Amino acid sequence: MPSAIATQQTYWTQGAKIAFRFVFVYFFLQCVPLLDWRYYQLVFSVNWLSLRYEDIFNLAHYQSSFFTGGQSFVNWIVVAVPALIGAGIWTTLDKNKTDNYDRLYYWIRVIVRYRLAIGIVAYGFIKFFPLQSPYPSLSNLNTNYGDFTRWKLFSMSLGVVPHYELFLGLVEIIAGLLLFWRKTASVGALIVLFFTGNVFMSNIAYEGGEYVYSFYLIVLALFTLAYDAPRLANLFIWRRPAQPNRFRLLLVGKQKYVRRILKGFVFFFFVVLYGFKTGSALKKDPYQIPHEKGLSGAAGIYDVSLFVLGHDTIPYSKTDSTRWQDVVLEKWATLSIRTNIPVTVDSCNTEKLGAQKDIDRTYESQGSNERSYYAYKADTVSHILTLHNKNPHYKNDSLVLNYQRQDSSRIILSGINQQKDSIYIVLDKIKKKYLVKEAEKSGRSGGLKL
Repeated sequence: MPSAIATQQTYWTQGAKIAFRFVFVYFFLQCVPLLDWRYYQLVFSVNWLSLRYEDIFNLAHYQSSFFTGGQSFVNWIVVAVPALIGAGIWTTLDKNKTDNYDRLYYWIRVIVRYRLAIGIVAYGFIKFFPLQSPYPSLSNLNTNYGDFTRWKLFSMSLGVVPHYELFLGLVEIIAGLLLFWRKTASVGALIVLFFTGNVFMSNIAYEGGEYVYSFYLIVLALFTLAYDAPRLANLFIWRRPAQPNRFRLLLVGKQKYVRRILKGFVFFFFVVLYGFKTGSALKKDPYQIPHEKGLSGAAGIYDVSLFVLGHDTIPYSKTDSTRWQDVVLEKWATLSIRTNIPVTVDSCNTEKLGAQKDIDRTYESQGSNERSYYAYKADTVSHILTLHNKNPHYKNDSLVLNYQRQDSSRIILSGINQQKDSIYIVLDKIKKKYLVKEAEKSGRSGGLKL
């Protein structure tokens, strides 16, 4: 098969060649995780016959990780070591050869901008179809502001304005699409720099967990933009004549068809298919929200009007460590209890898609210190609720309670608590209006009444 032909080759100094060899190997390993066995474990764990949008996101979001725990810049150093070794071997073998470095530079830019494109589009669609930051739950709306972590407050602030979240997603999608074509790649990279730079600073300011990954996208965008940056600087900053990019890689024979097939596959898989499945999931299976429905007609906040522990009736108290203060039942099968007992916060603040069990869908309970969240199963025949704490710090916390519904506004619970004491609880539904919801209505009707 004939090789690709490059036009208008430039002169490379020996120092530039040595630096480029390291850059080439480093960015190749950053974009193609050849050294990380976890990536291939992820690939083989996907059910390709029943592909979900979460699977595609996880593949697009993956970044090489060689240590357990959260994301870390240490992984970048690990990648740099084989890159240095590879560059050294390359330099030794290339002493008497004349590799076409313009062509190699072209191909590494292709790899980097495609990796950047699928990474930014992956986040774009879960914002465009507001999945990343859902509307705050009833439990969230009944939690004191100071009992949330910074990142949870940021996420909920985005969740209450889904149209703005949609707009942010659209910006990311447009930037990603521009990166798929060489002529518009620099424009896409520039948008990514401004947008993801803001995401990076938000992660720093609000103690988010994606600051390493967002900086990774920034570095890829800088590399993509670097090729045209001198020309753009001459034209817009220094107001000097700027030479156009006349380099072309002429693919001949079957190479043209291979290129079209590969590009078409990547675009279809990470844009068309992923976008379709993400849009379908907005109503069917949003990954942050449990999919099991709760007790019919029970959603709301309930005052604990009677709390009996053993044989003692405990009166309402803000300071009592045993009495429940209020209970919230969501539309889905989550029940949250506010008590005076400090809760070890589930501070997970990284993007995790793919949880199939409701107990593992912990967004509603993450970053909250005031309430205990339980996933429950309701036996509507025997009138039994089986509760399991959703906080990973309390994996062994579970309750089995009998329930009675005297009417639509009262629920009676009875059973044994975690300390093996009998409990009897009467819950009375509170008719409560929420300012954020009333404000939305006022935007449509023209007035706000509480």
